[in-house]
Amino acid sequence: MQPNLTYAICSFNDIPSRQAMGFNLMVVKDDGNHRPWPILVVRWGKRVLGYVNNCPHNNVNLDWERNQFLDPYGIRLMCGKHGSTFDLGSGRCVEGPCQGRALTPIPLVVLDGDICVVGVHLVEEDGSANN
Repeated sequence: MQPNLTYAICSFNDIPSRQAMGFNLMVVKDDGNHRPWPILVVRWGKRVLGYVNNCPHNNVNLDWERNQFLDPYGIRLMCGKHGSTFDLGSGRCVEGPCQGRALTPIPLVVLDGDICVVGVHLVEEDGSANN
């Protein structure tokens, strides 16, 4: 992780409170190659949480429809494939086939009204890999 790298991914207000949104980013690996990096961001009041959008049970994206990440009660993340549910704050699976495992957290900060991912080298939208 490179803590000096910070990339704005959306405005804080783009995600309503108690909602989640997915982003398909491209990360630059150490060898310079690019690989897809799907993430999800949850906003809960003034707090933002981020996880890699990948179920530890079978390596599929969590959302069964675009940006549909929460369970029917709106209090846990849920895998649309097998129904595993995850604690919002810790990413730990609390119910379902991957119980005991967890989503991979990603570091986020809010800077100047933007939600930013920190410490990961991303490909910029224009295709360059500069920060």
